[in-house]
This record gives sequence, structure tokens and C-alpha cells, in this order.
Amino acid sequence: MKLLVYGAGVLGSQFAVRMHEAGHDVALLARGGRLSSLREHGVQLAEENSPDIRRVPVPVVDQPADGYGLTTVFVRTHQVDSVLDSLAGVDGDVLFLHNWAAGAEPLGKAIGRERVLLGFPVAAGTMDGDVVRYRRTNFITRRVAMPIGEPDGRATPRVERIVRTFRAAGVNAKAEPQMDAWLKTHAAFEVPLGLAVQAAGSTAALAGDPEAVRHMLRLVRHRFDALPTPPVPRAYVALQKLPEGLLVPLFQRFLRSSTAKNSALNNTTPSTRAELDRLAEQLGALTPAP
Repeated sequence: MKLLVYGAGVLGSQFAVRMHEAGHDVALLARGGRLSSLREHGVQLAEENSPDIRRVPVPVVDQPADGYGLTTVFVRTHQVDSVLDSLAGVDGDVLFLHNWAAGAEPLGKAIGRERVLLGFPVAAGTMDGDVVRYRRTNFITRRVAMPIGEPDGRATPRVERIVRTFRAAGVNAKAEPQMDAWLKTHAAFEVPLGLAVQAAGSTAALAGDPEAVRHMLRLVRHRFDALPTPPVPRAYVALQKLPEGLLVPLFQRFLRSSTAKNSALNNTTPSTRAELDRLAEQLGALTPAP
């Protein structure tokens, strides 16, 4: 596969390394200081707080071009518009791997409906300068599958081919027939939770405020109730059905866990808030706020 990875942050860098080391013709798109660092040092990877840094010479580019069979997009929700502008004039399928609740229509309108695929990344980590720090169990995790699907839910040869290719490279991918509903459900959960963490200052601080947790859960339920389709995956239905008296302490326990502490939930940068605000805007067209 000739693959362009658009976005050289934590997720795009890890994915590019995995596909490059599997023998695919990969280019990682970056700009500015990140581009200079990648050209000089390659992708730099380290496990959590380890001083040992591994450098992988993934080829880098600063602009999209024709000839890539697939472009994978790893950017934040509020950065998608600029990506669409740069991809409109080139060819090849485009797999959008990020938070997105607006459906495929605005993506297809910009680059062509037939080119659009939807998905969601499963890797995790943080940027330490130009070094990607990851948790070993999450380095393109083998436990949680990366969902990929057609916007209209069809089972197509290109989705099957992409899933096979990713799996052969060690990326645990799967075909998701309800990918659009999956993304809308995830946004309906993530926006209330993310904004609650932002308001509290951290996951641990939110855990210490049971009323704030209860309010967050009520907002999630409101969002779920107003979705155009039932939640996907169906495990989310538990958030609609289980009593608050059970869910609040469960969420408090999760928010105090090392998993929550080391997750992107504790990223309180302006970029994180901008992404949540854009997702909330997209959800607003589907699920008006109470």
C-alpha cells in the first residue's frame, strides 16, 4: 500500500511507524518545526518515562500529492477544514480517523463522496517535545480494534482490503457497519465528559465532585436520547438504563484510575477545548442542549 499519513502528532506518528515497519510505502505529512524534526531525527518514540528513545526514519512530506492509494487523516476535529482544502485537488481514498459528529456529507462535499471513509484511532500517548511517549499496551493496541467503515454502512471490497492490510501490519482493525452512528455516539459521550473535566481541572478533581459527575451523566443521557439512531456500540445503552446511584460511583472510580490519569481527558490545552467546542457544535445540529 502506498499510504499518506496526514498528521504527525501522537496518533499519526505511531501509525506511520507501524505501517512503515511492516514494509508499506508510507509518507508522514508534517509542517513547521515538526517537519524539521522529523527530517533530522525521524519519528522518535519512547515508552512512557523511559530515557531510551527509538528513532524510525519514516519519509516525510509537507504537502499531499497524487498517487497515494490511501490517505489516513489524524487531526483534531477543528482542524479538518484545512485538511479538506489541501486534499480536494489530489486523488485516492481518504480515511478520516478522528472525532467527528457531522456525518460524511461535509467531507464528501469538499473532496468527493466516493473518496470518504470513516474510522476512529485506538492508540494513545503524549508528546514530549518531539518525542512520542506511549504506553506499551496502547502502542497501536492489540486489545481494542480500530473501527473502519463506509459512511452508508455498506460492506465493500476497499474496507475489507484496508482492514486486512492494517491487520497484517499489526494494527487491530475491524469493519464497522455503523461507523457514522459509532462516531456520533462517541461524541455524545465525550463532549459532556470532556467539558466536565475541563471545568473541574482534571479527572481526579471531577471524581471528587459527585454532583458534577451526576450532571455530566444527565447530559450524556440527553445526548444519547436525541441521537437519530440508537447508541453504537450497544454497551452504551447501560448509561441510559442503569441508575445514577450506581453509575456515579463507577465513574468516580474510573476518573481516579491510572487509565483516566494518563488519558487525553487530562489534556487541558486550548486545542483540546477547541476540539470539544467544535464537536459540541456538530452535536447541536443533532441533539439540542437541554
